[in-house]
Amino acid sequence: QVQLVESGGGLVQAGDSLRLSCAASGRTFSSYVMGWFRQAPGKERDFVAVINRSGSSTLYADSVKGRFTISRDNAKNTMYLQMNSLKPEDTAVYYCAAKFSTSGGTRPRSYDYWGQGTQVTVSS
Repeated sequence: QVQLVESGGGLVQAGDSLRLSCAASGRTFSSYVMGWFRQAPGKERDFVAVINRSGSSTLYADSVKGRFTISRDNAKNTMYLQMNSLKPEDTAVYYCAAKFSTSGGTRPRSYDYWGQGTQVTVSS
């Protein structure tokens, strides 16, 4: 089992940057595929990005491609989401998630563990 804790959210202006972190407990962090999702009020939880176990492969939602970068440091049991050129439509609660399976990286239901979320608000 793994526990996930997100941090780094906040209120920023359009065009600003933020870096989210997801700290994982346990000694098996490198065994998990890790993902970021976000959920705006009244909307479904949407895929943002996913990274494989070693960090050598990533995938992004079209809406964030070129602006967001997902990365991980297995020695520190931590995953990151660098968010640049933020837009008001990026406003949401951001969640990190972990799963053993290598398939279904864009589907929330394929993930085994979730953090509590961190709020990101981008003002225009």
